[in-house]
Amino acid sequence: MSDWSGQEGARAFAAVEAATDWLLGYPFVFRALSRRLGPDGVLVDYGCGPGKVAAHAAGLLGVRVLGVDTSPEMLALARTSATAVAEYHLVEHGRVTGLPDACADAVMCNHVLASLPTEEAVLAVFAEIHRLLRPGAPLVLLTTDPACTRLEYASTRIGEPGAAYGPGDPLTVRLRRTDGTWQEVRNHAWPAGHLPPLLTRAGFRAVTQHRPTVDEALPLATPALARSHTWQAERAEPPLLVTTALRTADPF
Repeated sequence: MSDWSGQEGARAFAAVEAATDWLLGYPFVFRALSRRLGPDGVLVDYGCGPGKVAAHAAGLLGVRVLGVDTSPEMLALARTSATAVAEYHLVEHGRVTGLPDACADAVMCNHVLASLPTEEAVLAVFAEIHRLLRPGAPLVLLTTDPACTRLEYASTRIGEPGAAYGPGDPLTVRLRRTDGTWQEVRNHAWPAGHLPPLLTRAGFRAVTQHRPTVDEALPLATPALARSHTWQAERAEPPLLVTTALRTADPF
């Protein structure tokens, strides 16, 4: 079972297929960002991993993208493979090195909360994102709903079938690799309804949540991705949630 640490974890993460995310997640993150980012904007990808999503955002949105991550190994992999990203910065002791306050016009944060075991850890990440954003700028979060345990999705299986998970509870997620095999990952559950109050506590406002559907997604998908799976489980119970919030004054 992986936690994505070290060089082996970074390589394993880069080999995840993520078909469900590329259908129901990332296109809607990019759409939310495009509504608020101009061509000269600065976008921070908080938890960029190997940089694939950050590089795609740079090409699609035409903005300056800065990738940040807690893993030096992830950043090393990203620097060699995701050259469309302008800069990479390491998160040390909860703070992004080399980036000043209010430097970002937007932040995206994809599947980072799943690695955080406590409410305090989530609030600390939100506080650092708040520091990076200029006033009024958006944070766009992509998370997996830990309530969606009944079905096997195209590229993931969430927890144990029928199990119920509370905030921070450990759960195992299975992810399909590009070679068709499956990998188990240690995650933590953050139910959808628990996120808006935490964002408000961290100094964000205008929190909205959107659960993308297959019917919404297929017109946005590449033909190859649309044909790659039947998407039956995704149609029955969409498992991804896009949460958007705006940075306000300092947290309470």
